[in-house]
Amino acid sequence: MSVIQIKDKRFKTFIPEEKILQEVARVAGEINRDLKDCNPLFLSVLNGSFMFTADLMKHLEIPCEISFVKLASYEGTSSSGKVKELVGLNESIEGRTVVIVEDIVDTGLTMQRLLETLRARNPKDIRIATLLVKPDKLKVDLDIHYVAMNIPNDFIVGYGLDYDGLGRNYRDIYTVIE
Repeated sequence: MSVIQIKDKRFKTFIPEEKILQEVARVAGEINRDLKDCNPLFLSVLNGSFMFTADLMKHLEIPCEISFVKLASYEGTSSSGKVKELVGLNESIEGRTVVIVEDIVDTGLTMQRLLETLRARNPKDIRIATLLVKPDKLKVDLDIHYVAMNIPNDFIVGYGLDYDGLGRNYRDIYTVIE
């Protein structure tokens, strides 16, 4: 099993790239089926979702558009619970189907804030597509339409996810070694 060091923490391989890509393709298939007549706007939440978004878009066979938003709620290895909108959405989403593309939903507080912000702009429909969900850590009730994988409440890095800005570049997802 591969082990990496980032700052003061060691991590071991948790989800290999092959499994990640398999699940991303599955999610894309579900989106292709469900939204084939919608011309959805995919709203990628930066920075963490960039790899998931890129791989997801490669598998989409439907007319669609993409935009990006940047929100933050993490400090170090845990959610701060305070969500800050850093970069807003410039496109009109009124009457559109919007698919939020997120790397991970843990507490759900960031997603709840984003949903509130988007609903105020009168979209036709909002769907959530996430690479990972930590069901045991959710603090709010969310309707997550597309989930690649559920994971335990471990701290992870890789495939876009970071530890203080580092580790996003790894192809696999790693979990911290205590």
